[in-house]
Amino acid sequence: MTDTTVIDPVVRARAWMAGDPDPVTRTEMQLLLDTGDTEEIADRMAGAIAFGTAGLRGRVEAGSNRMNRATVIRATKGLADYLNSRDDPESDAPVVVGYDARLSSRQFTEDTVGVLAAAGIPVVMFDEFVPTPLVAYAALQYGARAAVVVTASHNPPADNGYKVYDRNGAQIIPPVDGLISAAIDTAPPANEISIAAIDHDLVSIAPMSVFDDYLNDMASIRTPADGAPDVTVAYSAMHGVGGRFIIEALDHFGYRDVHVVPEQFEPDGTFPTVAFPNPEESGAMDLLMRTAASCRADVALANDPDADRLAVAVNDGSGWTPLTGNQIGWILGDYLLAHYDGADPFVGMSVVSSPLLTAIADANGAECRLTLTGFKWIWNAALDFDSTGDSFLFGYEEALGYSIGPAVRDKDGLSAAVVMVDLVARLKADGTTLSEHLARLGERYGRWVSLQLSVKRHGVDGADEIAGMMDRLRVDPPTTIRGIGVTDVRDFSVGADDRPRYLPASNLIELLLGDRGRVLIRPSGTEPKLKIYVDLVALADETLVEAEEDARLVAEDVVARIASE
Repeated sequence: MTDTTVIDPVVRARAWMAGDPDPVTRTEMQLLLDTGDTEEIADRMAGAIAFGTAGLRGRVEAGSNRMNRATVIRATKGLADYLNSRDDPESDAPVVVGYDARLSSRQFTEDTVGVLAAAGIPVVMFDEFVPTPLVAYAALQYGARAAVVVTASHNPPADNGYKVYDRNGAQIIPPVDGLISAAIDTAPPANEISIAAIDHDLVSIAPMSVFDDYLNDMASIRTPADGAPDVTVAYSAMHGVGGRFIIEALDHFGYRDVHVVPEQFEPDGTFPTVAFPNPEESGAMDLLMRTAASCRADVALANDPDADRLAVAVNDGSGWTPLTGNQIGWILGDYLLAHYDGADPFVGMSVVSSPLLTAIADANGAECRLTLTGFKWIWNAALDFDSTGDSFLFGYEEALGYSIGPAVRDKDGLSAAVVMVDLVARLKADGTTLSEHLARLGERYGRWVSLQLSVKRHGVDGADEIAGMMDRLRVDPPTTIRGIGVTDVRDFSVGADDRPRYLPASNLIELLLGDRGRVLIRPSGTEPKLKIYVDLVALADETLVEAEEDARLVAEDVVARIASE
């Protein structure tokens, strides 16, 4: 394959335009050429988007490393070629395809469906936008050979993405992602790829009764309190697709006192009230917490735009405040394990999530496995533990991702919301609150605090700068951080042969701090950003607020050391 780094980016841009079937992005690239914006052209033509933590994801613009029709068409051609080389050509197992409410998602979905059908592959397509976990659920129900969701999840409004599931119902991992990428690399220009109409004989529409089946399966993982539920819930869909599905799910299980944030309830790909539709971002949940205060809610919930994540806010007595992803993980993990009556439950979490879940699992006799970041690793670890997946009870990652039970082999913000409300109902019946319950978990299992700090950069140069930070950390790791001794350094880029397949080589470094905790540093899998994760055990004589300040200072110290030349 030709090394694109030695070809003039303007030459690459003209070649890309010649193969682009979309007049909108052709015009966009031509404008860059006409204005001589070579820096922007070089950035957009710097290779191709690669499969990251959650598939292909990037800004919707013209260029080879942007999300656009040409990218989606060639990606789907590569996927189709891979599936046709792997599977029985007579197989009638479909590919399930769904999409979110982002502005380009419907067009990208029609391109995906059309390329698959033209390649002779049956397709089951959702004809309206749906939550990502519902597509993952449908993939198992249809015995699909693969599934695709067109979504950028919680990324900025200008982004979109392309998420691929394998025939086991979990997201693709090596070597499959590499084989698909290789097939994409050899795909012809997008305007030479056949695209069938979505009314092709090989295309069928998924009935929304799939959601009824999903609710029936969800019932099997619940352990609700006896008696009529008495819970007031505030909810935000964050301009995404979760709204009507959450309302229907809660109503199905008897929770009808739900107060939505009206400005954020309807799907809207422009995301008018949030600059960054991620519940973790500062200010994103302000409207939700205002609604919760006005309706005197017992709990406040939010999904991200494709409803695969769940955010929770509580009233701690002084006002409404969001819980961290780790705190939600502790709460759900403890609740599910405490009410589990089966044998050998499996619990999994990403290596950057809080160690407290391990203590909770140990106390409840459960297997707890650590994986790389991403539910593709958590669920493949679960399938290694039990090939049926039936032993899977709970998995989480600190970025507000939770998976409960075996029906959806990915994170699922819908089922997590229902189970959280079940717990709040139990606590309310017992005369206590979620905030008080969280404090008791800390006293029982350990007073851990967690903090994440991100260092953001932009473009190709930003990615290079992030890489330089990781290089400096490897060459000269600190021996102390804020007076805490570093007892060991683990570099996950080496030693993969001695670890299970769900902990493969990764650009991740862990600094162990003895009995005080640890720090992990890794680049983001979806954008030029460095993430620093700090987990500390509070000292006996300090409050959790003081321990959180310690964690912040530790993170800032790490950044200061590696950000300087």
